[in-house]
Amino acid sequence: MLTRQRSALSGARYHIGARKLTSCTVMLGCPPSRTSIQSLPMTPRFVARQLSCPTGFFGRIMGQLMNRHNAKLNAFAVRQLALMPSDRVLEIGFGGGVTLPALIAGAGFVAGVDRSQEMVKQAKAKFSKVVSAGRADFREGNVEDLPFEALSFGKVCTVNTVYFWPSLDAGFAEIYRVLSPGGRLVVGFLPKERMERMGVPTDIFTLRTPEDVTAAILRVSFTDVRIERPDPTTPWNVVVATL
Repeated sequence: MLTRQRSALSGARYHIGARKLTSCTVMLGCPPSRTSIQSLPMTPRFVARQLSCPTGFFGRIMGQLMNRHNAKLNAFAVRQLALMPSDRVLEIGFGGGVTLPALIAGAGFVAGVDRSQEMVKQAKAKFSKVVSAGRADFREGNVEDLPFEALSFGKVCTVNTVYFWPSLDAGFAEIYRVLSPGGRLVVGFLPKERMERMGVPTDIFTLRTPEDVTAAILRVSFTDVRIERPDPTTPWNVVVATL
């Protein structure tokens, strides 16, 4: 484990920070990985901020970790979209882009918005051919002010982002604005009861209960709101709602 590594930053403070780094990665569904995080001199708050908005060299590493360890949650969320070749899909907070290949393969057009300039740049480079063909568009932005016209999409998904939204009501109102009638929304997240055990910095993460999320979705006129999980013991929730 990272806490057993010695480096120029070794010592009690580094040991404690590394232990909390493991908590931050587990919090988003990421089990500890010796090969992926060992020897990275990152403090707990630094990790939390990188999860919120990946930047620079460590942001790219964080994107890779999120891709690897959140794969099951993301794959399940994509399945709930029930993609069709004619679909126009928006992903909010695509991060390292683990869902983008499946979205591009299953839909006619895929847009993505992320608050991280680094992640947007990475997506544009990786999927440049699809972008050039007019089948994808990646932009920097925030959920409370989506850079797209009203009624632009038939389906919207977002995974592990609601902890960083200033307001659930504002975020879901914007999603409502860009969705067309009959549209579908899929939201994946780890609930408050799970996250509370991990000691995440609450000035960076806002912990959300399933009731918080579903109530906010219902307030902006979504219907048929339900929570899906592949198994009753699954720690995370995926909320599915339609207009």
